[in-house]
Order: sequence, then structure tokens, then C-alpha cells
Amino acid sequence: MNEQNMSGYRRSLEGKKTVHLGASSGIGLATAMEAASEGAQVIIVSGNQKKIDEALKSLPSGAEGFAVDLSREENIEKFFAGIGHFDHLVFSAGENLTLNRIESTSIAEARDFFTLRFWAAFASIKYGSRLINKGGSISLMSGTANARPGSGWSVASSICGAVEGLVRAMAVELAPIRVNCVVPGVIRTPLWNSLKDSDREALYSHYTNTLLLQRVGEARDVARGFIYLMTQEFGTGQALIIDGGTLLV
Repeated sequence: MNEQNMSGYRRSLEGKKTVHLGASSGIGLATAMEAASEGAQVIIVSGNQKKIDEALKSLPSGAEGFAVDLSREENIEKFFAGIGHFDHLVFSAGENLTLNRIESTSIAEARDFFTLRFWAAFASIKYGSRLINKGGSISLMSGTANARPGSGWSVASSICGAVEGLVRAMAVELAPIRVNCVVPGVIRTPLWNSLKDSDREALYSHYTNTLLLQRVGEARDVARGFIYLMTQEFGTGQALIIDGGTLLV
């Protein structure tokens, strides 16, 4: 395949294979679309076959999609055993957030959030890292809740902190594979669909009125960050903040 398009622009992921876990919608799908536009052969994974089929309509014909229940380690192991070597792993899977003060938090439900958002990422690194080609990378997703939690954010903040700790540890252990994460602020995605419509719009309105950039983020804003982490060559163990200025106000 020619590495340049008609305008002479060399696509940054031409000839690379990227694996996107949690990519049937939102930031995950936006990242897969950006990777494909940069020339990558993309594989998307989600727990729902119908959503995978719909997401594939947004991707080039060579893209592949697999329905995998990422809450079970054996499923993750089996998935990676069947895809061969690749270049970049992106993990952005997660259920819709539920925000509760600690006295109203079910610890059993909190464990479930950790199962998908942290332990599934851990397992994906465990079974996927051995297949990553030289020069490849792993990118996870954290969030500003680690550094700036609000009331009711105990679980979300804890997960984000755990993810960022994992990133640093894996950057050391798996070197020279680069391991980083994106730290989004409030982004307009299905992540917030568990909130009532009025509460969701109030959230968006609050951040639009208070953020330095005067808007809520979009999935593509974060997707471009993931593309950067895949294509840069000298940063590892880092957290790339894409938050519209959340941590400054």
C-alpha cells in the first residue's frame, strides 16, 4: 500500500494494526475511526455484537469486530490468542458511570466497575503485551476524577488513580513498549446516559460555563490524544490530560 495519499500526506499509522477494546461507541469508536483514517488496520471489541455490527459501518471495509465479554479474564485470553501480532493496544472500555456518596454506594456494584474498567485493562495488558510489535504501545483511559474528585465520585476517582498507577508500573515492566494513558475531562459521550436527561444537560451546561475553553469535550478531542500516544516515540508512563482546562479552574 502506498504510504502517501494524493496530496502527499503520509498517514501516521499506515501499515500498522491497532486493537481497540471498548470501541463500539463514544471515545473508543472515535479513536478507531481516527486510527483507520491514519491508515491503520483496526480491530474493535465490545461486549455487544449488535453494537459492534453498527460500529463497523463507520469503519473501512478491512476493519474487524469481535463481541467479547471483557469482564471475564478467560475471554480476554482467548481473544488475544486468536488475533496474531499487532502494533498498538487501546483500552477504553467502561460502563455508564453511577455517582453516589459513599453511604449510598454498593460495594458489590463498585467491584463490578473495577472489574471492567481496571481488571479488564490489566488482563488485556497481560495477554496482549506479548503480541505487540517492536515500537508498539499500550494506551489506557483514566480521567480527571483522580486529581479533582467531586462529591459522589469515590469509585470513579479510585479507578482513575488505579489506572494511572498501572500505567507507570507497566511502563517500567514492559519497556521498551510505551505505556501511557489519556486523562479526559467531561466529554459528550454515551458514558453519561445513566443520568436523567435534565441532570446530564445541567452537567454539560455547568462545564460549558466554567471551563477555560467554554465547551464540553467531544469524543474526537480525546481520540486525537490516543493517536498522538500511538505515534509519538519517546514518552512512556505518562498521563495526557485533555480536559478543556478542568484542572485549572
